[in-house]
Amino acid sequence: MQTLGYLIAVIIGVILGLIGGVGSILTVPVFVYLLAINPVIATAYSLFVVGVSSLFGTIGNVRKGFVDIKTAIVFAIPALIAVYTTRKFILPAIPEDLFSIGNFLVTKSIGIMVFFGIIMLLASFSMIRKNENKHDDMITKVQFNYPMIIIEGLVVGLLTGIVGAGGGFLIIPALVLLAKLPMKKAVATSLLIIAIKSLIGFIGDVENLEIDWSFLLRFTGLSIIGIFIGIWLNKFIDESKLKTYFGWFVLLMGIYIIFKELFL
Repeated sequence: MQTLGYLIAVIIGVILGLIGGVGSILTVPVFVYLLAINPVIATAYSLFVVGVSSLFGTIGNVRKGFVDIKTAIVFAIPALIAVYTTRKFILPAIPEDLFSIGNFLVTKSIGIMVFFGIIMLLASFSMIRKNENKHDDMITKVQFNYPMIIIEGLVVGLLTGIVGAGGGFLIIPALVLLAKLPMKKAVATSLLIIAIKSLIGFIGDVENLEIDWSFLLRFTGLSIIGIFIGIWLNKFIDESKLKTYFGWFVLLMGIYIIFKELFL
């Protein structure tokens, strides 16, 4: 099973290379269901994999001039404060047993995975929905709605801290609508934001959890190899169609996770 998990690490990297940060939403299910890792630790490992992978994706985008550094900093500051606070203080404070419905006990692990399933459903809708903002690529002047950017950053940081996913499906629309970034720059800038807040959030975990560094570095290394494969495949594959197909897959995965945790 661990061999299958490592193979999927490469596949996750390929998806990241093909369609960007949204591919990271697969890491937690792989850790939990294939590798039998506790959901709290799985979300921590996911933050590291997502953070390092996004950092590699960012390097190429910076060279191409697609990353808006000022926007990334404005958005990332509240996000990284929220994600660090969530991983360091809020998540450890949540009791192991949340509540019971009849004979069914809702534990912390079940709660995290059900919430993650809901996030997967929201992410799938953003991937399946047709992009109606193609004209945004013509916008050149960046404008900031600072109050809304700060609020959005805090919300994304909180969600990232709980489920361990990058939150690209929330960040990209926010950058387009609130900072008036062109779509290509929004996608590239979101990777930098995801890298910063994910790695900062993971620092909060290092202080609370026992990390299997040998396993984590192997998994992350394989994902990075997959990223370069995905970037190469990008020349031959229609990104928009792939994103739609992947959105349907994420939708089914989200439904499966919620059903499994609550009914099986």
